[in-house]
Amino acid sequence: MQTQPIASHFINGEYVEDTNGTPIEVIYPATGEVIATVYAATPQIVEKAITAARDAQAAWAAMTGTERGRILRRAADIMRERNHDMSILETYDTGKPYQETSVADATSGADALEYFGGLAASLTGEHIQLGEDWVYTRREPLGVCVGIGAWNYPTQIA
Repeated sequence: MQTQPIASHFINGEYVEDTNGTPIEVIYPATGEVIATVYAATPQIVEKAITAARDAQAAWAAMTGTERGRILRRAADIMRERNHDMSILETYDTGKPYQETSVADATSGADALEYFGGLAASLTGEHIQLGEDWVYTRREPLGVCVGIGAWNYPTQIA
């Protein structure tokens, strides 16, 4: 299996490389072998990613919950279709046994996408009684956020 990615970053549907970033060796924990080298994101790469996310967010926010849910469910289907390859890569990356990665990593990520994809169409506002008054909440996509996820189940956390 090819473990060296095409590029260190994937932004706006394209692989992007910037060798000005600090090189990071990817080590297969089972053998100590260097199986890939990627480059840390430079400020220019980070800005490119944020710009792409902001540009895409407007179209995402304009979709209905049902439309967003369909996309998440399709992503879950793709993850399940590619479970074997994703599991092998996760085994190389973390050293976890294939027996675990094949039943837990990509599949739990797909499960999470499927769950939230199914939930997306049902999110509505709420009326909340506050004494004599009431408030109405409205759930809508407001913008881009950045998260730093756990190392042990990165596909699920994403």
